[in-house]
Amino acid sequence: MIRLNPISRLSATLGARALCLGLVVCLTGCMTPTPYAPRQEGERTGYTDRSLTQNRYRVTFTGNSATPRETVETYLLLRAAEVTRAAGYSSFVFDTRNTRANQTYDTVPYGPPDPYFGVRRGFGYWGGYGFAYDPMVDVVVHTNYEAYAEIVLLTPDQAAKEPRAVNATEVIGRVGPEAAPKPTHT
Repeated sequence: MIRLNPISRLSATLGARALCLGLVVCLTGCMTPTPYAPRQEGERTGYTDRSLTQNRYRVTFTGNSATPRETVETYLLLRAAEVTRAAGYSSFVFDTRNTRANQTYDTVPYGPPDPYFGVRRGFGYWGGYGFAYDPMVDVVVHTNYEAYAEIVLLTPDQAAKEPRAVNATEVIGRVGPEAAPKPTHT
């Protein structure tokens, strides 16, 4: 059995940590924000809408962990405007609206297994100094946002009397181009 001195063990552990951290950074860098698109069967991201009554809809947009909260809320607003126009109305008002943060936790192991007995760490006999137990994992927190709203569609007369009314055509004109897919360069 090969026994490493404390300096070699530290160097090997730091090297393994750096390698694992680099791998996590590379994999995280490959993730792109959720595109503005309907949620597909079996998928967790995208938009949904559902008619509750003739002039009331529930609209949602869920992003992945690379999608900022502001983008999720903007896409929700855009979808609400599109639903309004598709139903033949020009304005809507939010009845209820909220954005929820969902967090998941991943553990990423690092470092080689302990060449000595058990998982004891530290200096001295049986790891008597320092931490008695080092789990040799990093915890990575992923946060994704889910925005949902119930909207009430308004006739032009109702919209003129409602100060909170949102004009669907203006929203689509301002936010729509931002949500359009960007051309990819090859």
